[in-house]
Amino acid sequence: MNYRHAFHAGNHADVLKHLVLTRLISLLSKKEAPFAYLDSHAGLGLYDLHGDAASRTGEYLEGIARLWQAEHLPDAVEAYLEVVRAMNPDGELRYYPGSPELARLLSREQDRLQLNEKHPEDGRLLKDNMRGDRRVAVHLGEGWLVPRALMPTREKRVLLLIDPPFEKADELQRCVEALNEAHGRMRQAIVAIWYPIKDERQLARFYRDLQKSAAPKLLRTELYVHAPDDATRLSGSGLVISNPPWGLEDELKQLLPWLADVLGQSQGGWRLDWLIEEAPSGKS
Repeated sequence: MNYRHAFHAGNHADVLKHLVLTRLISLLSKKEAPFAYLDSHAGLGLYDLHGDAASRTGEYLEGIARLWQAEHLPDAVEAYLEVVRAMNPDGELRYYPGSPELARLLSREQDRLQLNEKHPEDGRLLKDNMRGDRRVAVHLGEGWLVPRALMPTREKRVLLLIDPPFEKADELQRCVEALNEAHGRMRQAIVAIWYPIKDERQLARFYRDLQKSAAPKLLRTELYVHAPDDATRLSGSGLVISNPPWGLEDELKQLLPWLADVLGQSQGGWRLDWLIEEAPSGKS
């Protein structure tokens, strides 16, 4: 309960997470049928980069601030930056959307958002930030219970983001458990799990557990700003995405090399591969 995302808002990990989230919502929106967006550890939804928390760490300067100043942007970046620009109409980078606000602004009238935040103060601020949008419901419960409590949804299509604070040693394992719970309730669900890249031994176990999970197919995408050889620092971050919509892999193949170049600090790098490949037709 000590983690406050405001200290890290807009950093390189946020940029990767929110770019992928933007592309997922964009691809889902190509079909008219509604979808539900679920967020297990939602945070505030909106961040002031000039506020005390973000300015104290300055992490956004090595993240969104680099994209804000970049030229010759890939097409896949535009929708994400359009949201950030709209929040900063005077051209000065100050306000930054968390995943709930990004999803709210990019989703459509027929779509529905279910947001959960356990931290009592952050949950109250999230409710304030989402007030007035009838498509949005905010819950103040345990994030790990979201798949059990909110799935299956009445919508046949659902995107679940699992983005815990990783304050406890068992949270990678709990991510896998939540993934299994989600697919036990809605096999067709798209589940995106964000994770930090620090301890390679812990991650190796996480990957093995994911490969044994109930996900029908599972895409791994990672972005490094340092070589991943020091467990004391955040060398990068990743997302595993179950049931990724068609077209996402090809977009990420174009996007990740550009991101690694723009966001790399001591050393930029990336990885994109399948932890679980889709079973051949007629097999399970």
